[in-house]
Amino acid sequence: MSVLPQTEERLSTEEAVAQSRREHKSVWRTLRSYIQNWGAALVIALSGLVLWEISVRVFEVQEWLLPPISQILRELFADPALFLKNAWVTLREILVGFAVSTTFGFVMATGMFWSRLLERSVYPFLIASQTIPVFTLAPLLVIWTGTGMTPKVVIVVLFTFFPITIGLMTGLRSVDADMIAMFRTLGASKWQMFTKLHLPSALPYLFAGLKVAAVVSVIGAVIGEWIGASSGLGWLIKTSGSRYQTDKVFAAIITLSVMASLMFILISQVQSRMLWNYHQSDSEGESN
Repeated sequence: MSVLPQTEERLSTEEAVAQSRREHKSVWRTLRSYIQNWGAALVIALSGLVLWEISVRVFEVQEWLLPPISQILRELFADPALFLKNAWVTLREILVGFAVSTTFGFVMATGMFWSRLLERSVYPFLIASQTIPVFTLAPLLVIWTGTGMTPKVVIVVLFTFFPITIGLMTGLRSVDADMIAMFRTLGASKWQMFTKLHLPSALPYLFAGLKVAAVVSVIGAVIGEWIGASSGLGWLIKTSGSRYQTDKVFAAIITLSVMASLMFILISQVQSRMLWNYHQSDSEGESN
């Protein structure tokens, strides 16, 4: 009677060991993939930082002009609360503006897809909006809306809505004609064609626009904080630069770069997951 529990316990132990091995192999495969994809860029970046550090010290460049990378890192870690507090202010502006741009871009792109009249009416203004230097509008936005979060969000939207809108609209229009003909032959409605064909086909274009928008959103938030703000990384760069605190300026720039990179990586991960799901669905449909 005692053999069965012992056998089950041994089997569960073996299964746990096998599961642990599979997890370790998965981690190593992921790590190896990252090294293969980004190893060369990481080596170049580290080499550039080392060259920066050595050059500044060998040529005795004054710290207020160009501080060594070690001084910048010391400044960054000496008062992390300062950079985290201002980074959170800037990140809120970016996220709100990014959400507004994504919503606006989706509505505008799908509207132009469904209505040629709307496309002919609105598309020229979309192009014209990109010919106006956004930096020149910032003082007006401060006058009209004050120095709170609103002008920063508006500037972020002005920077980001265009690549999202154009990317999605291009994707919706780029569906293969044979696929459209096949859906019509099968009796699909316009809504079914939009949800089952056009929208899935447009996802790569949409994510390409989102990744571009994620990078330039940081620029928009910083410009807004330069014009009128009392906190944020852009404000920190402006005030530190006027005091010749170059190490603090570079530390804030590094923080901004990390924020933009993390947003880009997050969108890339969501893209990989969503497109993988679509590919899986396509594969299952073909096998059936």
